[in-house]
Amino acid sequence: MQAQRKDRANPVLNVLRLLIAGAAAGVLTAAVALPAIGGAGISTKTAVEGLNLKPEQLEEPPLSEVTELFDTNGDRIGRFYFENRESVTLDKVAPIMRTALIAIEDFRFYQHGPIDVEGTTRALVKNLTSGGVMQGGSSITQQYVKQVLVNKAETPEEQAAAIAPTVSRKLSELRYAMAIEEKYSKDQILEKYLNIAYFGAGAHGIQAASKRFFDKPASKLNLVEAATLAGAVQNPARTDPNVGSESRARLLERRNVVLDRMAELGKITHQQAAEAKKKKLGYKDIEAPGGCEESKYPYFCLYVQYEILNNEAFGKNQDERRKLLQRGGLRIKTTIDPKMQAAADKAIRKYVSTKDKPVASQAMIVPGTGEIKAMAASRKYGRSKSKNEMSYNIVADGAHGGGRGFQQGSTAKVYTLAAALEEGMKYEDGFPSPAGYQASGYSSFKNCKGQNVGDPSHTVRNSSEGGGGFKTLQTGTWGSVNTFFVRLQEKVGLCDVVKMAKKLGVKRADGQKLSEVETFTLGVNEVDPVTIANAYAVFASRGKYCKPLAITAVTDRYGKTTQYKPKCSQVLDEKVADAVNGILSGVFTKGTMTEVGGIGRDAAGKTGTTDNYMSAWFAGYTPNLASAVSLGDPRGTSAHKLIGITIGGRYYTYVYGASISGRIWKDSMLTGLKGVEPTKFTAVDKSRFGGCSSNCAPKPPKKKRDDGPRDPFGLFDNGRDGGGDGPGDRDRGNGWRGGDGPGQGRGNGGRGHDAGPIVLDG
Repeated sequence: MQAQRKDRANPVLNVLRLLIAGAAAGVLTAAVALPAIGGAGISTKTAVEGLNLKPEQLEEPPLSEVTELFDTNGDRIGRFYFENRESVTLDKVAPIMRTALIAIEDFRFYQHGPIDVEGTTRALVKNLTSGGVMQGGSSITQQYVKQVLVNKAETPEEQAAAIAPTVSRKLSELRYAMAIEEKYSKDQILEKYLNIAYFGAGAHGIQAASKRFFDKPASKLNLVEAATLAGAVQNPARTDPNVGSESRARLLERRNVVLDRMAELGKITHQQAAEAKKKKLGYKDIEAPGGCEESKYPYFCLYVQYEILNNEAFGKNQDERRKLLQRGGLRIKTTIDPKMQAAADKAIRKYVSTKDKPVASQAMIVPGTGEIKAMAASRKYGRSKSKNEMSYNIVADGAHGGGRGFQQGSTAKVYTLAAALEEGMKYEDGFPSPAGYQASGYSSFKNCKGQNVGDPSHTVRNSSEGGGGFKTLQTGTWGSVNTFFVRLQEKVGLCDVVKMAKKLGVKRADGQKLSEVETFTLGVNEVDPVTIANAYAVFASRGKYCKPLAITAVTDRYGKTTQYKPKCSQVLDEKVADAVNGILSGVFTKGTMTEVGGIGRDAAGKTGTTDNYMSAWFAGYTPNLASAVSLGDPRGTSAHKLIGITIGGRYYTYVYGASISGRIWKDSMLTGLKGVEPTKFTAVDKSRFGGCSSNCAPKPPKKKRDDGPRDPFGLFDNGRDGGGDGPGDRDRGNGWRGGDGPGQGRGNGGRGHDAGPIVLDG
């Protein structure tokens, strides 16, 4: 009982109790004892001795800082943050801002120690006699400590404890404040407080607040603006200008209190205060965008985000990595090229509308480095169904925020072609390719586990009638003949084709294992444009595979920069890659892209149309740039085929690989490569790949002298091949079927097959 009386007699504890309860009580009677306390001559030293306080070290975790993304030109393209904050040094804060804050929060800041009993007592009297909270009762050092404790809190319970209105919490705060005063100079403490304080409207720290409120850095603040921000820190929830007119009115009133206090202390004249009080609030409500939805390049932004979240170099688990991304203040330099991105965006908009249900998406990648230069899609990124927006990264795989992808169709045939060339086949090697193909037995195809996966009950078709004739590696590829490629896959071996695809970096978009089935070469696996563009880039770089690269450098909050260089390895013989390039170059002049045409420089590529027109692709490259374009309906390609459909305001009976995807590719590459010096492909080693070996075409029969049709199947012509590749009517998708659309059907000047129902490749 005696100890309790002694405790109650401690004047410093009484001040603390009154500080905690006074403002809430709002009664003048609470001030009765204050004159006696004020006259007792209580100094900081007396207070510390009276409370028997000792310094206690405060753990100060780094403040949450904004992470920013930059393009190749150094322009900001995205921001991530948990709290919108940009820490600055004190010399980057206008002197009038420092003056205003100190005047209203702790006018004796540079004179007292961790606790200012005299200032605290006066503030309490002022608050009680005015009927409100006019002046701060805690020192700036104490307020900094409180903010650190709040920022450290991980749970609601810890947050409540950090602001609990108890004497024990206040005493702990004082112990920490003592240690802070010993550790830092007054200027350092003020700098830390200005950077940690919350000002309202989502702005943490003076720099973010200055930009959010007034669209200028803290170094440029004037008297009126400084007084506004100094007034905001006292109770930012009540004076948040973003909440509404009442909150703005309270902020204006609070600003005027600060101006009066500055005049009272002689920091400004009374006339200056009066003139400043006539000014409007001046809040500009400058948006502080965060997250990929607000990025200029949202799909690429998502890719970068997941690169951080999936990389153990940035933290032990995804929670740690997400905290680093949102709070770490990183400066991330990326590979995105604004010119190439704009080219992709423009080309897609030309052919596909944001309102269309089918989505076109495109990726551009540099061969030999793997740098991603563009990621674009026809739909805007977002969560609004009414605006037809997309909430996932359709350009990339599931590991980078994407979805299931689309079946790649005939763009997968290049894996079989490359495997055949690698195993010694020559350009003119081939075999008869009839209209339909059936495996002779289950053992005709074996997966990489040695299991039989042939399907004798399934017929792979080119069209409903007629044989395809003899096809070579060249003509079979240019015409994209299904039966030819299934036979070629059988000869090479399914597992070798799968291994080739894997060497090129091909993987399913959903992260599952590649489906190793008889129709693998027809593109039954669902993939994404980034993966396919990067796979085709291997041919462009003469067999060098590089992991897709989106980040080139990361600078942390302390200024340390880590560089990220391409990760490449030689996966394919250079001359084999050259041979692939030689054949795929002919797709523009003798194959399924003939009507679309090339781009005026060395280029190679392959169209792809899936079974029943469920999706359409084009993948192609120059030595300088590789790109892949997909088109499909994300609602489900089986139920929503590309048949009898209007896309981009144009009606299509059927959509083939060249119809839209090929044209997007051409337009974007033409624009994106402007100013880039053309590079030629390395010439094909004809001594190794020219002619044929053991699979040569049969010699043509001797010509008879009659007026009948000659070479009705177009076996040996150098013109268009009408055999086995779909209806003879001209294809708006430009070329043949065999997976990629009906052809003109002219061989040796004759008609090909008449139009009729077709079964497309898988």
